[in-house]
Amino acid sequence: MGIVQHIKLYCPQWSVASSDTSARASNTSHMTSSSEVVSEEEFNWLLKEEVHAVLKQLQDVLKEASRRFSMPTPGLESQLKQENFILGSSTMDQVKGVLTLQGDALTQTDINLKVAKSSQVLHFQFREDKQWKLQQIQDARNHVNQALQLLSSRDESYHFKTGAEVNKLMDAVMLQLTRARNRLTTPASLTLPELATSGLMKMFTPPMPGDVMVNFYINLSKLCLTVYQLHVLPPNTTKNFKPAGSSVLHNPGAMFELNNNRFEVSHVHKVECVVPWLNDTLVFFTISLQLCQQLKDKVSI
Repeated sequence: MGIVQHIKLYCPQWSVASSDTSARASNTSHMTSSSEVVSEEEFNWLLKEEVHAVLKQLQDVLKEASRRFSMPTPGLESQLKQENFILGSSTMDQVKGVLTLQGDALTQTDINLKVAKSSQVLHFQFREDKQWKLQQIQDARNHVNQALQLLSSRDESYHFKTGAEVNKLMDAVMLQLTRARNRLTTPASLTLPELATSGLMKMFTPPMPGDVMVNFYINLSKLCLTVYQLHVLPPNTTKNFKPAGSSVLHNPGAMFELNNNRFEVSHVHKVECVVPWLNDTLVFFTISLQLCQQLKDKVSI
């Protein structure tokens, strides 16, 4: 089923169970007690029937999200689909490449870097025995699975006794979904020394030269590659030396110190590609959070 059909399926027009309560409230006072009974019956029906219907919808949506992350079965990792993505930018051609993504792992890279000064082209690939796990995808998937576990702990035989109990479950599910979404929308901030000494720099053949650093990360539905070109600062630059802090993306001019050498970023190249199934998961997170909030609103009415 396409993503559009899923949106139509999981965002029906909501009918407020107590919509006719206000009309009844304007009736004569001797009907007040009976309308309170009706409201209580409606609320009990809501707790018994509608809450479970929404929980079922939520589970269906989140199973779709989890399926997009394509969890490998132990021993069958090789059956996970490999996808190739072409990296590029319309504004520059200094960096070009192809990335191979398999679930949450970058299994192969093929990167060409045109060095700014010399127009020399450097070519890098992952070593055959290496692949790079994308922690953001792993974490987002884990949060989705935790949300599914919370929902499955309240099966159809479970009887919710109060609205507060429903709200507590929805808050716990929403917390996991918000964390899952935030992992994909908020890449980690790193210092330049952290980048220079990360395991990623040991993944390539031929080895990365000392004046080039790279970083891979997810931003929304995009897989991003940033390449930094560096130059060594002369030893006497203490006066103007100011080390850069943590950032997702460092700008030219950023400085850092490593192994008694001082470096400055001379060029930054960022290229990216859209990963369609990551876009799907973000849509499913939005749908799920809306379903949770709508159920909370109904219960509180």
